[in-house]
Amino acid sequence: MADIILFAHPTFGVMAILAALWVFVDALNASALNQTRLRVAAGLVTFFMISAWFAGGYWYVVWFPPEKALILAGPWPFAHDLFMETKEHLFFVPLILSLYLPIAVANDIVRNQGARRLVLVVAGLIVLNGLAIEGAGAVVNHGAKLALAGAHAR
Repeated sequence: MADIILFAHPTFGVMAILAALWVFVDALNASALNQTRLRVAAGLVTFFMISAWFAGGYWYVVWFPPEKALILAGPWPFAHDLFMETKEHLFFVPLILSLYLPIAVANDIVRNQGARRLVLVVAGLIVLNGLAIEGAGAVVNHGAKLALAGAHAR
């Protein structure tokens, strides 16, 4: 079960990033024909981001404490002190934006250029923040690997 939760967290995050990219591209090419698709994609961003939040939060509370101690005792304690702490706090930006995205997409972005720009900015920020958070997760993962490698070498 722990492995499923561990892999679900970044998978949901990547799916949210891809769905936000989908919204961005469809908003660039907004027409009467893709309004339903835009709304579906925006809903998927919200669903995947909330799913990533729950999976990551559950992992962090239930299984991460021993790993955290290992990382902090390992050769890359900054993997937790800087990257995990940043990831924990930065995550709220794309989470809030993903909750807002379906509201923004509900506007007539075909005729309203301001609304279209808003959707583009919100979706773009979700993509950029999501990629930064995924990168931070990779650093945390590597910090755990280095700590485990050192623990086995002793």
